[in-house]
Amino acid sequence: MNTPQDPRLAEKIRSDQAHSARVWNYLLGGRDNYSADREVGDMILHAFPGIARIARIQRYFLARAVRFLAAEAGIRQFLDIGTGLPTVDNTHEVAQRVAPECRVVYVDNDPLVLVHAQALLTSSKEGACAYLDADVRDPEAILAGAAGTLDFTKPVALTLMGTLGQLPDSDDPWSIVARLLESLPSGSYLAVTDGSDTNAALNEAIRVYNTNSASSYHLRSHDAIARFFDGLDVVEPGVVTTTMWRPDVADPEEDAAEVEAICGVGRKR
Repeated sequence: MNTPQDPRLAEKIRSDQAHSARVWNYLLGGRDNYSADREVGDMILHAFPGIARIARIQRYFLARAVRFLAAEAGIRQFLDIGTGLPTVDNTHEVAQRVAPECRVVYVDNDPLVLVHAQALLTSSKEGACAYLDADVRDPEAILAGAAGTLDFTKPVALTLMGTLGQLPDSDDPWSIVARLLESLPSGSYLAVTDGSDTNAALNEAIRVYNTNSASSYHLRSHDAIARFFDGLDVVEPGVVTTTMWRPDVADPEEDAAEVEAICGVGRKR
């Protein structure tokens, strides 16, 4: 991948350091990454080969959750925080296949994601897409920016896919999620998936990643991830291993085998 010509943007991107969105892109088989990202990705794969499957499973969950939210729950607005680099079946593509009038706001603070944001703004004519350059740690800025596209008097689906693990406990991600949900009306939804700390080999792989990356990731227990849904009505089958949330049996990888990731969807009362 070529580094952008703008020296200010190149400095922000820091192609010599591994970054989470680009490492995840590499694990998903994408091309939007640099040698530093591939080196760290290979370290993780060596320590825990199953990490690539977790990446795919979490991506599948995004598509299933958005389909559920648009088709069954009737949601027409999505706030996707921690967007990552564009790939197939982005949130607006899945939602607008169900209902072309869906409106989506993507939020990320990775400068390379910003470079590729135009790929996320190919909305249907009936709907809308917007991109915010903002940090999940600043919910006020996110809510203020999203209000230009979303109507907060109507239900919104808040999606955080692999995002909350980017925050250490010291940042209190539970209070950040609570603040975001506080501004959404009754009938809104939260969808989350993140890595779990149930496998010693994965724990070691993430330690290697954290040692060699500009960012860090924090695996959590099932109970810690379930806390994000406190006060919500959790959709069946509950907060579960990500392969077990309404799997698509037509996909050979979507079986009920355990995977080191936890997910859930909850509705605000």
